[in-house]
Amino acid sequence: MAVRRGTDTHLRLGSDLRVAVGRIARRIKQLYEEGEVTFSETSVLSRLEREGSTTPTRLAGAEHVTPQAIVAILNNLESRDLIRRSSDPGDGRRVVISMTELGRQVLSDKSWSVTQVLAGAIASGLSPDERKQLETALPLLDRLADLM
Repeated sequence: MAVRRGTDTHLRLGSDLRVAVGRIARRIKQLYEEGEVTFSETSVLSRLEREGSTTPTRLAGAEHVTPQAIVAILNNLESRDLIRRSSDPGDGRRVVISMTELGRQVLSDKSWSVTQVLAGAIASGLSPDERKQLETALPLLDRLADLM
């Protein structure tokens, strides 16, 4: 999507946001230890939890990854019994991906540990006014993610 009006302002804001979100994402990725579910795997599990069972093609599109990348992620998740593949009841030729109970537990545990780190940083590093600003900005950030 091309930027038409206020180009300099939009480009500066886009650049600043990219840097800030990138730094936060890198810090969160550092919380994932080798041998644990990865950041990408957690993202797929989170999507399955939010949106329910779906096809690998839809997951790849929603996660903005290639079909090859989603297959690798799904293979890793399935090998640890975090997801299961089954035939689509409406079209037996298609495969549907669902999260298992173990997948839900692993996602819950990892989400909780990352949330605790974020909450600690918010509580210790931001003033009450800054916390309110962050709370106000969150719906905008979520909507922006949907627009990309």
